[in-house]
Amino acid sequence: MESTFRGANLAAPFIGWAVVLLGWAGLASPLVTAAILVGVVLSAVHHAEVVAHRVGEPFGTLILAVAVTVIEAGLIVSLMLVNREAESTLARDTVFAAGMIILNFLLGCCLLAAARHQRHARFTRTGATAALSTLAALMVLTLVLPNYTTSVSGPIYSYPQLAFVAGFSLLLYLTFVFVQTVGNRDYFLPKGDLLADVDAHAEPPTTARAWQSFWLLVVALGAVVLMAKSLSKPLEAAVEAINAPRALVGIAIAAIVLLPESVAAIRAARANRLQTSLNLALGSALATIGLTIPVVTVASFMLGLPLALGLDQKGVVLLALTLFVSALSLARGRTTLLHGAVHLVLFAAYLLVTVLP
Repeated sequence: MESTFRGANLAAPFIGWAVVLLGWAGLASPLVTAAILVGVVLSAVHHAEVVAHRVGEPFGTLILAVAVTVIEAGLIVSLMLVNREAESTLARDTVFAAGMIILNFLLGCCLLAAARHQRHARFTRTGATAALSTLAALMVLTLVLPNYTTSVSGPIYSYPQLAFVAGFSLLLYLTFVFVQTVGNRDYFLPKGDLLADVDAHAEPPTTARAWQSFWLLVVALGAVVLMAKSLSKPLEAAVEAINAPRALVGIAIAAIVLLPESVAAIRAARANRLQTSLNLALGSALATIGLTIPVVTVASFMLGLPLALGLDQKGVVLLALTLFVSALSLARGRTTLLHGAVHLVLFAAYLLVTVLP
C-alpha cells in the first residue's frame, strides 16, 4: 500500500503536465482537468512535507508558502493581461480572499482539528502574535489605506504610493522570515510537552529523497498553475452565466492556490501539531501579501496594467472584524473549540455578502 501511494505521488506531477498539454490541444475537458488538479495538489503537499521534514521547523513551512505564492502572483498577472480593465481588481479580490480563507476558514478548521486532542490546544503565543501583527499592518496598508488617499481618485494608489507600499510589504515579509528562521526562531517552535509528538520525531528522509521531492514539488506546482489558468475561462463564464459578482473569480483562484497549504496545515492540526499548522497558515497569509503585491506592482508598472487595491465598505468591516477576532484567538497561546467555530462563522458571512452583496 505504501509503495502504491508513493508511486502515485511520483506520477501525479507528470500526469498533471500531460493534462496541461492535452488542454492546449483542446482534448481535456474542464471536469477532467479539475479532477487531476486535486490529485496534483495532494502530491505537492506530500512532497512539500517530505522536504519540510528534512530541513526542520520553521524552515520547512516557508517552502510551500513561498512556492505557492509565486504561482499565485503569476496566475494573477496572466489573467490581468487577458482583460486589463475588467481584471483591475483581481489582485485585490484574490489577496483579500486569501486572507479570509486563511484567517477564517483555514484557521477555524485547524483550531477545530486540534481541539480533538485536548480541551485547550496550545501553541507558542509570541510567534503567532508577531505574525498576526505583521499581517494586520500589511493588509491595512494594502487593502484599506488606498480608499483614503487623495492623490488619485478612486480606491487606488498613485505610482509613488504604490511603489512605497509594495517595497515595504516585501521588506516586512523578509524581516518576518529573518525573525522566524534566524533572529527568534524559538518563537515559532513548539515548547514543553508539545515536543513529545511522535510524528514530529519520526526518522527524517534521506538527502536524496528530499531533493527528489523538492524537484517533484516544483514540477507539481508548475502543473497546478497552468491547469488553474486553463480553468479560469470556464470559471469566469460560469460566474457570468449565473450573474454572480466577479469577486467569486478571486475567491476561486485563492482557493485553488491555497489548497496545498490548507491540506498540509489541517493535517498538521489533526496530528496534534498546532504550532506547525499556525506557521503554515499565518506564513502563507504573510507571503500572499508580502510577495504577491510587489510582483503585481512591478507587472503593473512594466506592462501598464491598472491596479485597484482598495476594499469596499463591507470588505473593510469584515477585515477589521477578522483581525480583531484573530488577535483574541491567538492572544493567550491556547485556544478552544469555540474559537474555531467563530472563525468559520466569519468565513460563512464573507461568502454570503460576496454572493449576495
